[in-house]
Amino acid sequence: MSRHIVIVGNGITGITAARFVRKLSGSRITIISSETDHFYARTALMYIYMGHMRYQETKPYEDQFWQANGLDLVRGYVSSVDTKARVVHVADGPDIAYDALLLATGSKSNRFGWPGQDLPGVQGLYGIPDLARMERYTRDIDRAVVVGGGLIGIEMAEMLHSRQIPVTFLVRENSYMEYLLPAEESAMINDEIRRHHVDLKLATELKAIRGNTRAEAVETSRDEVINCQFVGLTAGVHPNIAMARASGLETARGILVNEYFETSVPDVYAAGDCAEFRTDGIGSRRVEQLWYTGRAHGKTVAHTLCGRRRPYRRGVFFNSAKFFTIEYQTYGDIPARPSPDVQSWCVRHGGRLLRINYKTSTRRITGLNAMGLRLRHDVCEHWIRQGRTIDQVLSSLGKIRFDAEFDRFPAILNTHEH
Repeated sequence: MSRHIVIVGNGITGITAARFVRKLSGSRITIISSETDHFYARTALMYIYMGHMRYQETKPYEDQFWQANGLDLVRGYVSSVDTKARVVHVADGPDIAYDALLLATGSKSNRFGWPGQDLPGVQGLYGIPDLARMERYTRDIDRAVVVGGGLIGIEMAEMLHSRQIPVTFLVRENSYMEYLLPAEESAMINDEIRRHHVDLKLATELKAIRGNTRAEAVETSRDEVINCQFVGLTAGVHPNIAMARASGLETARGILVNEYFETSVPDVYAAGDCAEFRTDGIGSRRVEQLWYTGRAHGKTVAHTLCGRRRPYRRGVFFNSAKFFTIEYQTYGDIPARPSPDVQSWCVRHGGRLLRINYKTSTRRITGLNAMGLRLRHDVCEHWIRQGRTIDQVLSSLGKIRFDAEFDRFPAILNTHEH
């Protein structure tokens, strides 16, 4: 018997789930989103603002893809879910009945009650509506301030820099992303930010935003006043769970789920940024908020939605990013400060760095960091999964060269010859 599967959210998790449900079954699938008609690559928002891409070029699929694959798209805001009647209530639209419901509602930008945080010209950067506001409020301004030392913060700083808008970047830590990156990698990014003439203020927090009809200045924890007409609030994100909580689902920081993405209500699932695992050990952390993990959530939950119950296993951790011109890849476990039983092999050559962590007792590698280098994902993951030793890896470094055609790796290889 055909089932009706309803998915709330058309980000990477919801769309991946829809695609794999279609591969696995002939179920009716409805995707509801209030943001855009079609799925787009959220990670490409910065390139629209910088003029490198147009919105239509951020859509991985042609518009006819959805109808051709039997995926019904509904543009609307879900106000609540009646889990007893199995009905989704859409504001200004008809109710939609479901047999199984997946909530993939993503994240919202953090706000910490700063005075002036609701002024025009003060915003985060998460979706297309944010991009439109940023486009409007950064026209003809003299200076912008970006608050928060994470990935979105440095992306916003680069966006503003691309339009020759002077930027002050407030980072509360003593070094950029020191909570995540080892000291040498963090220092490299500090240098890269300053090299692009961004006014980086470390160990500095936002105190208040001044203004009448729009943002006019910020006050910092160092009692400094910085005149500006735009303030980017990029101090992290939190799961978007208001609708789920109002609908009676169990929540904590996120919508609570088990390893099958099952919520506290039968036939209601949650995955992606909005989900929180009930116990440790299922994901890399209880709330996973990365593009790569969102895609893995969607693929896994699709099997359970189709009656092929499959537990989530995160596998070898991976993430990538770009800090202005420095590309970054990380595999496995590379904490900012390694434990006593872990050693680190690290070599740096100019703007490139390769770090490999390994267990002291077994010499098996636990993770790799690459700055300014591109590594082969499959090889790095295989080495960690198979428990290769640091000696085996160092003797085979050439196998992880991804961009050999640009001859960027040999300089690093030569530095460790012995």
